[in-house]
Amino acid sequence: MWYDLAWQDVVISLGGYIFLLALIPSILSKDKPARSTSILSGGVLLVFAFTYATLDLWSSMISTSLLSVGWLFLGWQKHRQKDTLR
Repeated sequence: MWYDLAWQDVVISLGGYIFLLALIPSILSKDKPARSTSILSGGVLLVFAFTYATLDLWSSMISTSLLSVGWLFLGWQKHRQKDTLR
């Protein structure tokens, strides 16, 4: 249950969800960040998610994994965007 979570897990996971909400306009917009920025951010966040899992911060691992997927999706969108311009 949520009351069994460490306060650090709650703070980190809430931050992850807030960042994910902030990323939605970029996902829906025609303007995308650089592909390298998106892929690097997504990759680093995956490492963070793995680290949180090793610390049993499961809520943080889930929110950070979702945030990572958002960044990687942006990278994929940018890649497709460049392909359609050719």
